[in-house]
Amino acid sequence: MQDSRSPVTPPEVLAPHTPLPDYYGDEAEHESFLRRIFDDTAPDYNRIERVLALGSGPWYRRSALQRAGLTAGAQVLDVGIGTGLVAREALAIVGGEGIVVGLDPSAGMLDQAQQVHIPLVRALGEKLPCADGSFDFVSMGFAMRHVADLEALFGEIRRVLRPGGTACILELTRPKSGLAVVPLRAFMTGVVPNVARLWRRHDHAKSLMQFFWDTIDACVPPETILASFDRAGFASARRTTALGMFSDYVATRATTDRAGRAS
Repeated sequence: MQDSRSPVTPPEVLAPHTPLPDYYGDEAEHESFLRRIFDDTAPDYNRIERVLALGSGPWYRRSALQRAGLTAGAQVLDVGIGTGLVAREALAIVGGEGIVVGLDPSAGMLDQAQQVHIPLVRALGEKLPCADGSFDFVSMGFAMRHVADLEALFGEIRRVLRPGGTACILELTRPKSGLAVVPLRAFMTGVVPNVARLWRRHDHAKSLMQFFWDTIDACVPPETILASFDRAGFASARRTTALGMFSDYVATRATTDRAGRAS
């Protein structure tokens, strides 16, 4: 499904969701909170994810990357690598001739991602420490909601992509149907943490899932995300959905700029 878009005046900073004062105050507190919660939950994150995705995560991530056009031999940057769930599937697709590099601001998550055996960098998605035109493909799995500024994020992703390169952002979206919202909220904030009791990390899982739900509930609409891609200089930005809540945003770095010059 492709979303229609209308012109949007770009703000100086486009936060991915409205402020959440129950968790943090200003942006410095936001960044500190994110690092703390992801550092704390990193050892259990993969088990929490398996419950949340009902075991379908690896299949979905690999399918999404393939739909976006990732192929063998590509050079990939995985932004917000977390424990390496998306990077692992990307590595399987690009094979021995390809390269996957992971990036995340959480030291705890990067420690877990070492199991993927790829180069890792600790940094923010809005400030990528990479040269212009370094990658064929940039992925980001369910981390877009946690950046400070979508405009800066997409601008940096475009910068590090080669002309014609692809950005693939996987994200959770609040269902349009109010009937679907209630069971999804109950599953994320109730069922998943209770299953986490099996490994005695219920408090961490409950905090993470409640925060995840709140960021999903407060996230900017898909049309705003697609418009931000357009302003960053991407072509053919599109969104496809699965089960009403899984969104794949895919866009290509234009090979020419707005004036028609080679990019």
